[in-house]
Amino acid sequence: MRGGVQEDTGVVMNSVVNDEGYNCTIVSLIVIHKNLHEPMYIFIAALLINSIIFSTNIYPKLLSDLLAEKQMISYEACLLQIFVFYSLSCSEFLLLAVMSYDRYVSICKPLQYTILMKKTTVVILLGLAWILPFCHLVIIIAGNANSQLCSFSLKGIFCNNSLNYLFCAGSKALLTFGLVTLFNIAILPMLFIIFTYAKILIVAYKSCKEVRRKAAQTCLPHLLVLINYSCLLTYDMLIIRLESNFSNTARFIITLQMIMYNPLCNPIIYGLKMTEIYKHLKKLFYYFRYY
Repeated sequence: MRGGVQEDTGVVMNSVVNDEGYNCTIVSLIVIHKNLHEPMYIFIAALLINSIIFSTNIYPKLLSDLLAEKQMISYEACLLQIFVFYSLSCSEFLLLAVMSYDRYVSICKPLQYTILMKKTTVVILLGLAWILPFCHLVIIIAGNANSQLCSFSLKGIFCNNSLNYLFCAGSKALLTFGLVTLFNIAILPMLFIIFTYAKILIVAYKSCKEVRRKAAQTCLPHLLVLINYSCLLTYDMLIIRLESNFSNTARFIITLQMIMYNPLCNPIIYGLKMTEIYKHLKKLFYYFRYY
C-alpha cells in the first residue's frame, strides 16, 4: 500500500517538475528575446503563466494528500481551491479568445494591426481575461461560504463543483448565476473563437499560399489548446453528474491526467508549432548540450 502511494507521488512530482519547467522556459524565452515582444507571444506567455498558477493551486495539496494517511482539507481552503481552479479555467478560455482576436486582426486586417493591437489594448485585454472570471467567481464563492453542509466526504482528489453535493440545500439564485457565469466566461468566448477562426479560414482560403501557410502556422496551436482544454473541462463537468458510475480508482487516474496533461501540453504545442519560439528553444538545447 505504501509502495503504491510512493509511486503515485513520484508521478505527480515528475509532472510538477516537467510542467513548471517547460512553462517557465517558454515564458523566459519570450521575456528575454525582443523579437518575441509581440502581442501574439505576450498572450502565449500569459496563457502559460495561467497554467503555472493553475498547477500551483492543485499540486502542493495533492502531494501532501498522497503522503498522508488521511486526506483532509478545511472548508475555507476547499472554497479557495475551487475559486482559483475555476477562475483560472475561465481565464484560459478568455485568453484563447483574445489570441483568436489577435490572429483575426493579423490575418484579416493586416494593415490595421498596429492600430488595433497597441500596447494599451494588449494590457486591457489581458487584464479583462483575469479580472472578469475573478469578479464572477468571487460572488459564487462568497454566496457558498455560509452554506450549511450535510456531508463532509468529498469525492475526488481536489475541490471542484462536486462540493455542491455536500450542501443541505442548494441556492437557486447561485445556481442561476453559475449558469450565467458559465455562459459569459466559457461558452461565449468559445463561440467567439469559432466565429473568428471561421472568418480566418474563409480569408485564408481565398488568399495566396503564403497567407494560408501563416494562418495554419499561427492558428493551429491555438485550436489544439482550445480542443484539449474544452475536452478536459467537459470531463470535469460530466464526472460530477455521473459520479456514481465511476470507481474511485478510475476517478483518480482520469482526474490526475486532467490536471497534469493540460499544463504540460501547452508549452509543448507552442514550443514545437510556433516557429520563432522553436528557433530559440533549439539554440537553448544546443547550448546545454555542449556546455
